[in-house]
Amino acid sequence: MNKLLIRGGVRLAGEVSISGAKNAALPIMCAALLSTAPLRLANVPHLRDVTTLLSLLGGMGVAVSLDAKLGLELDAGKLHTPVAPYELVRTMRASILVLGPLLARCGEARVSLPGGCAIGQRPVDLHIKGLQAMGADIHVEHGYIIARAKRLKGARIFTDLVTVTGTENLMMAACLAEGTSVIENAAREPEVVDLANCLKAMGAKIEGAGSDTITIEGVSALSGAAHRIMPDRIETGTFLVAAAATGGSVRLRNTSSGILEAVLDKLREAGARITVESDSIALEMDGTPQSVSLRTAPYPAFPTDMQAQFMALDCIARGTAVLTETIFENRFMHALELQRLGANIEISGNTAVVKGAAKLDGASVMATDLRASASLVIAGLVATGETVVERIYHLDRGYECIEEKLSQLGARIKRIG
Repeated sequence: MNKLLIRGGVRLAGEVSISGAKNAALPIMCAALLSTAPLRLANVPHLRDVTTLLSLLGGMGVAVSLDAKLGLELDAGKLHTPVAPYELVRTMRASILVLGPLLARCGEARVSLPGGCAIGQRPVDLHIKGLQAMGADIHVEHGYIIARAKRLKGARIFTDLVTVTGTENLMMAACLAEGTSVIENAAREPEVVDLANCLKAMGAKIEGAGSDTITIEGVSALSGAAHRIMPDRIETGTFLVAAAATGGSVRLRNTSSGILEAVLDKLREAGARITVESDSIALEMDGTPQSVSLRTAPYPAFPTDMQAQFMALDCIARGTAVLTETIFENRFMHALELQRLGANIEISGNTAVVKGAAKLDGASVMATDLRASASLVIAGLVATGETVVERIYHLDRGYECIEEKLSQLGARIKRIG
């Protein structure tokens, strides 16, 4: 099994390009199921989750092709099997995003209950309740969601909790429903907006994406379209935190400051100087960062997907930080691994108290989920000696060529067997 070997103590410097957003690409790829015409996508990241979803879509009858510029074309004109099997779904929670499109397009779907990172419960009952409100007959049998509907009906749907994938699933389903649907307490994430923009390019009638109320007027059919995936705000944030932790100076291309303002505010609080342009972000950090306390919450507040990276920064920062996790109940598992490097972290429920240490020492650590993997890489970059990060298949699910990009910035990092 592959590992990352990191020799720490190097200040990151230089330029690197940010990839397309995984969390935007996956639902947008599922949107191809809504049309009989091809959907052409640019800036799709080359990630394990993307490959898994392509295998899933291919098994349903979606034709997949790449052009000379690595653009992706998905043609669901000959869709024949509205089934998402356990073998593929178990590794990736985003597979649940085929449920709404399949039900809306085919009138039926059989989707395995999903797996993914072990960061806590992320129940799909909100997806199911929303589709039931639109007239679907749904039950769970032998680990599969079995759904049927002759044609979905527009409905007013209020989600008890803010759910990104739930909002996306219901929004896609509503595009082909009869009548008007209103999703209240909708997720406001930029990835939801990116999906809405793609759907509108396909002929959907959507208003309010990016707010907590989204209105969709159903249409009889959607067309093909071309769409460019937005930049990955979590990859952007991860590289900025890595630069800040190492006292570095970096410029990230092909990204946008408007999609991660809460993260930039915390980096400035840590002492970083940040310069933004239309499609790039530059960061400079002189000396040791100041510790940063934070509380995760749904967008536009601080993202849970950046909590682990900031914990790594706080491990070597001046002062004491308090990190409160409100989204997932098991998202401090990386703290135990950071302690192996010498971090001073105390966990109490959903709160972590991190006291900055003078230094971290390299050691072997094990990734427990996608963003935990990133935090261990950042810690390895600042630790003295060698750090080995095991189980990096988590990283490959969400970061495109992370060791190559970090090497471009001067990091001493390589993949080993």
